[in-house]
Amino acid sequence: MVSNKKSVQDILREHSARIEKQINTSNINESSYSGDYLRFKQERIPELTRYEKWCKSLGNIFRLKISEKDKSRVRKNLNIAHLDVEPEQALTLSIVSFVGILLFGLLISVAVVLIRGDLSSFPILFFILVIILSLFIFYFTKNYPARLANKWRLKASSQMVPAILYIVVYMRHTPNLEKAIAFASEHLQPPLALDLKKVFYDVSIGRFSTIKESLDFYLETWRDYSPEFIESFHLIESSLFEPDNNRRILILEKSLQVVLDGVYDKMLKFTHNVRSPLTNVYMLGVVLPTLGLALLPLASAMIGGLIKWHHIFLLFNLIVPFFVFYLTDKIMFLRPGGYGETTLLERNPLYPKYKSKKPYLIAFFVCLPFLVLGFLPFIFQYTPIPSLVGLQKDYTLEQVGLGFFGKDYLFDFKESSSGVVGPFGILALILSFFIPIGIALFFAISFKMKTEELIVEREKTRELEKEFNNSLFQLGNRIGNGIPPELVFGKVAESAKGLRTEDLFRRINYNIQQMGMSVEKAVFDKNRGVLIYYPSDLIATSMRILIESSKKGLNIAAVSLMSISQYVKNIQKITERLKDMLAEIVSDMKSNMTFLAPLLSGIVVGLAMMMTSILNKLNFSTLGGGEGSLGIGSLGTILQIFDVTRMIPPYYLQIIVGIYLIEIIFILTGALVTINSGEDKLERTNKAGGNFMRGILLYSLTAFFASIALFALTSIVLGNLF
Repeated sequence: MVSNKKSVQDILREHSARIEKQINTSNINESSYSGDYLRFKQERIPELTRYEKWCKSLGNIFRLKISEKDKSRVRKNLNIAHLDVEPEQALTLSIVSFVGILLFGLLISVAVVLIRGDLSSFPILFFILVIILSLFIFYFTKNYPARLANKWRLKASSQMVPAILYIVVYMRHTPNLEKAIAFASEHLQPPLALDLKKVFYDVSIGRFSTIKESLDFYLETWRDYSPEFIESFHLIESSLFEPDNNRRILILEKSLQVVLDGVYDKMLKFTHNVRSPLTNVYMLGVVLPTLGLALLPLASAMIGGLIKWHHIFLLFNLIVPFFVFYLTDKIMFLRPGGYGETTLLERNPLYPKYKSKKPYLIAFFVCLPFLVLGFLPFIFQYTPIPSLVGLQKDYTLEQVGLGFFGKDYLFDFKESSSGVVGPFGILALILSFFIPIGIALFFAISFKMKTEELIVEREKTRELEKEFNNSLFQLGNRIGNGIPPELVFGKVAESAKGLRTEDLFRRINYNIQQMGMSVEKAVFDKNRGVLIYYPSDLIATSMRILIESSKKGLNIAAVSLMSISQYVKNIQKITERLKDMLAEIVSDMKSNMTFLAPLLSGIVVGLAMMMTSILNKLNFSTLGGGEGSLGIGSLGTILQIFDVTRMIPPYYLQIIVGIYLIEIIFILTGALVTINSGEDKLERTNKAGGNFMRGILLYSLTAFFASIALFALTSIVLGNLF
């Protein structure tokens, strides 16, 4: 007799198919994740492929044998950054870069000796700079995988809380880890979305047999960086084995609280540890170099003109900024993840304007007259333009009606044994201010044009997000009362009059009622979805969870929205607290960068002008007269030590200081934005443009008035003596 008793497998197959059909858990197609990952990687991180190409070309010239410890460390960074590169290739690239630049510099130096036919003409300074550059390139390329991995971590870790939120809210109603991770990976931003897609990819290619194995392997990459993220996932996994539904939900909520507490604790520790390194950066990279500048003009004259302006340019515009960049780079590695801005910048309709090159072209033509004015002394000295318009190459102060300041020349180029040197004049110094102003104006204008509208939209979105928490609670309440999602937005818009959320919900309601869209299309449609106008992670996350949970029933959707409201409230509290702790550090560095450093640098330029003016007015032939009573020669002989033609002209010194300040402001602005907001390109670009203008204008005004005042004081005092 044939038994009609069904097997366990038959029962599971029958009921699982029926349940899946009823609740419509997800439309996710796991089989496509292998292709999705490769396509996603190619679209999202094309800048990394350049490094991969260099590694696979130059990195294959020869094979280095490296220790297992170094190999493991480099491989870990390469895997985190999703680079298809072997550790030996990465290290070989750094060696090849170092040797290549060093040999190139040596060949040029030897060529100079052969052309001149004199061994003493070997360019020692140039070769030293080549050595420094090759060492820097070696350091940069050797640590580039770590830099990429850290950049990846910063951006990915700022998406940890939304990722856990997606998974927790999904698993409240559907305890399926695989589908929850797939849901999160589809709706998160890169790069964390790419990490989660790779979890599926590793299973698809047979590297792991289950999603749990692949996930546990991936979580190990966060072991030393974010243990709270690992603990949260382990709690989520443990909830699957909890038979009681209420306890399962408590475990899921605990997992989100764990990652929130972990982020808070790490940022609290970071705020305590970062103050001293930032102070060191400011003192060693800004204050001490600026104070050293004050002695350079006089020192250059005292040591026989061995220090030239191009030496100072290389030191202050190349070496010192590299040093500051190195120090700030080390500080960035101290910053923990899990906190910072995550924006939908690429999805904003204004993003093409941010990527456009047109602002740079406009800014160049605006700033070109400033640069022409800055180079006016050389135009008068070395071009036939003045004679064509009937002007002299130079004029004295007396000729332009300023004789009470003396008989100095306005540009004041001087003849020396090495040729024409200068300009040393007060007008040349004043005109030189236009060069750093022009450079700063170029970046300020272009950056403002690229980011102005996007920043306004971001501020509107931030205001909306502050109101959105209460609106989420209202949405949850109304859906819980039985109002379907297609009708609830119009109801909530009526009760949100005068708030920014009113416009958001009215747009969604209009798309649904007038355009005949579904809730999902009304929010996420690429052409008319409200997310185009409100590019917010919070709104995107909440709406996506609303849409997904409403498939399981209105009560589940209501509970999900109220849960999100509570989570968002906790996140906002933590965010505000962290900003309060960081505010003092950020404020101190910003004031140092845009106020104290420009002020100090401007005074230094004024002192340089005063020294030049003093030496210019001293008449060596009349001061000594004869042999001194001390037997050390005439005073004129002693004062020949301070030959003005051997000094670094204030014109060059001012330009060097101005460019140095622009570089320092750019580096420190990037550091402060990263400390405060994580990886945020829009904020960094916008803040840099504003800081350029504030810092350089203050510097120029300070240097201008200090130079004029000290020049006038010198003229009056020495005019009375001689």
